[in-house]
Amino acid sequence: MLSSSWKSRPGFIPVSVLLLLSMMLLAGIAHDRGAEYDEGYTVFLASGNPRPDWPTAPFRAGEVRAAFDGRSTLPDIARDLRATDVHPPLYFWAAEEWRRLVGPDLFALRLLSVLFGGGTLLSVALLAAEAEVPAVPAMLLTLGCYGFSYTAAVARGFALAELLALLGVWLVLRAGRCGRVPAALAGGVLLGLASFANYLAAFLGAAALLWLLLRLRRRAPVFAAAALGFMAVLPADLWFFLAQRGSRAGQFPPFHWLPSLARLAQYAAGALFGGLPLYAEGRLRLALGALLAALLAALVGLIGTEWRRIGRAEARSLLALAALAPPAGLIALGLVFDNTPIELRYLAYATPFFALLLAGAAAALPARRGAAVLMLVLAVQAAALAGLAWRPETMQPQAEAAREAAALAGREGLVLVPRGNDGVGVVGAVIQSAPDWLRLLAVPRAATPDAIRAGAAHAPVVVLALLGLDADSRATLPAMAAAFRHLPCWRQSGHGADTLAFTHLPGCTSDSASR
Repeated sequence: MLSSSWKSRPGFIPVSVLLLLSMMLLAGIAHDRGAEYDEGYTVFLASGNPRPDWPTAPFRAGEVRAAFDGRSTLPDIARDLRATDVHPPLYFWAAEEWRRLVGPDLFALRLLSVLFGGGTLLSVALLAAEAEVPAVPAMLLTLGCYGFSYTAAVARGFALAELLALLGVWLVLRAGRCGRVPAALAGGVLLGLASFANYLAAFLGAAALLWLLLRLRRRAPVFAAAALGFMAVLPADLWFFLAQRGSRAGQFPPFHWLPSLARLAQYAAGALFGGLPLYAEGRLRLALGALLAALLAALVGLIGTEWRRIGRAEARSLLALAALAPPAGLIALGLVFDNTPIELRYLAYATPFFALLLAGAAAALPARRGAAVLMLVLAVQAAALAGLAWRPETMQPQAEAAREAAALAGREGLVLVPRGNDGVGVVGAVIQSAPDWLRLLAVPRAATPDAIRAGAAHAPVVVLALLGLDADSRATLPAMAAAFRHLPCWRQSGHGADTLAFTHLPGCTSDSASR
């Protein structure tokens, strides 16, 4: 149990110990999760090969490792991003330099995000001290948020953007309270750089500037300095964004109010409590979803009822604006661009600020009640983080499909993988997770069943990797199945969660005639 001293401001040792243990936990999660779709874009950009041209004939996984192990340069990464992607370059530049130090291994690359996540937790402690809310509970609650821990364990730019944004908000809070113009300028620059790591982090910069604008009569020079620092980075953002704006048309469904709000509520709960309902079926799943929704509503209600007792008044208003900015910004984007860009990872930017407010609200309660609230929330979050590390429902299927396919195909069989939209997210993640000896064939969307079967000629066993993870891969799966199903020379011989195996009957040659 937490003692009554949990409300006190911690010293260096408690924060340091918690920070070390938190980074060990994040590193464990990074180690145990399989390769993911979007991580391929990081790996191949840093390798100088943003869109790999996989062989059109069968190949061994070990024969194409060079596509993952190459080196790029900062100018080349910038050029490739403007031509092929939808992200700014700061994180990818950091990833390339990190790979020069630690090598090309995916887990080693993920450790960069773990370091950024540790920096974010330290920033939470700094914000907590400035806002006069308990730092250790705020750090624990932030770590427990599924969205935070997920983004701090994968090789993408969210963790860097969050770190820069929290440091920026901290400096803006200090500047707004004390009138320090240099701190405001530095905070604005950091908030701008956060958007240069991920465009959507600009929502937090907007929230900080709005907070300063509301205090303009007393802090006009502070607002001007912060705004100048933030806007100094925006031309660089625009130089990339304007070149990229048409490269992912159709990525999100059209915007409609009710579905968008429902999706927002679902992913907001997921960012805090993970995918716990996914581990159950039927009515139990519905019951778990309802309980988590009720818990989220109760916690929001607790923050509302204890609002005036949460830390310093000016600090809690900034924390609230920062917590609301990501969901409000996503809805605004949906309205402007007529799409629904609502993802759990985008809402992760709000989680540290919600954790700070919740820690402050719990501290405002009598000691036993506040400790009970924290223990309940942390217990739910611990279950969510266990699922993040180990449950297949929270993981993308490429790594498990590679393991299943290797077991079904053996050394002489052939694994067919849909090439997907651009050969990065589906094929890349399967190859990263496959043993060097596994034979693979990347199947393009336009391939016919006859062409697919011809590509698998002489393979005694063919395993289909049923990975419909984007529009092209989903369109490819029916042709892959039609190439072998219900043919006299092939019989189904096994399957896994995302694989289907067919064995060729010895001496049989009647497939072509049967079509």
